[in-house]
Amino acid sequence: MEKQSEFFTEQLASKGFVTPEQHNDIKEYRQRGIFSLNSELLFFVYLSVLLFTSGVGIFVYKNIDSIGHLAILTANFILMLVCFYFSFRKGKGFSKEEVFFDNPMYDYLVLTGSILACIFVGYIQYQYAVFGKDYGLVSLFSAVLCFGVAYYFDNKSVLSIAITALATFIGITITPQTLLQNEIYSNPNLSYSGLALGALLILWMEYSVSQNFKKHFQLIYVTFALNLVCICCIAGLLENYWFVFVPLMVAAIYYFYKLSYQKHSTFIFVVSLLYGYIGINIFLGRVIGLLTIGDLVSFLIFCSPFYIIGSIVLFIKLVQKFNKEKHASIQ
Repeated sequence: MEKQSEFFTEQLASKGFVTPEQHNDIKEYRQRGIFSLNSELLFFVYLSVLLFTSGVGIFVYKNIDSIGHLAILTANFILMLVCFYFSFRKGKGFSKEEVFFDNPMYDYLVLTGSILACIFVGYIQYQYAVFGKDYGLVSLFSAVLCFGVAYYFDNKSVLSIAITALATFIGITITPQTLLQNEIYSNPNLSYSGLALGALLILWMEYSVSQNFKKHFQLIYVTFALNLVCICCIAGLLENYWFVFVPLMVAAIYYFYKLSYQKHSTFIFVVSLLYGYIGINIFLGRVIGLLTIGDLVSFLIFCSPFYIIGSIVLFIKLVQKFNKEKHASIQ
């Protein structure tokens, strides 16, 4: 990474974007070996927020009978109000552009308040059933609340919570456990709902970018849409009407492949390739299953190690080519 930074600095200096005096100042600064702990400290702050909110949940669970529901709700509500009070006080108001707090600690205060708000809504529904017996409305209400907070305070973490709550509302829980338990694959209706939500996220993302409305949220929407659409397409390829999902999978991979080049995002490129590779293998397995070629199957099994090795080599070559083109475009 350090050599790459030096290379880009040299490129900027050679093209006149950096004056010789500035170039010398940059080299002297790097020779001092000074480094920033900002990212590490913010990570620990984020971890402390997660530990604190998790501790609140565990405390409520273990002491629910001895403390009382009203006391727990009151304490949760007061903590939530304190978080949002200081957030509104220090915030710069809503803007279509990207805005920042003067102190990044307030971003985590917004995140803490949002999580406490979701806990509060979920608790009153569990205890008092304010939404009746439909627990899905809790997820919808939490999603609407977090979307509003995310856009007002320009908080990407809260936006992720909002999208996750929206997915939960339609019946999809995006966790490693549910993926291992094949929740989406065992319920075809969830794959259709996931495709619809993924398409909705893509449409809203494209509209936001075109209108310059919080367009820096694009990567968050792309990440969720990419995983939702591709996982649901893969689930569809395992169904009886798998051929319907073939063009959807091809269109999705092509869209995200082109988007990775537009945004110079290695993450989108790599994940798109992985999903495309899985989809191709499922498609080939389906086609082979339709053919009565017993002798050819033995030959394919014999060639499978070469196929896997060739796929790995091709994958590495494509990633290297992408990074090379990305760096060339930056220069």
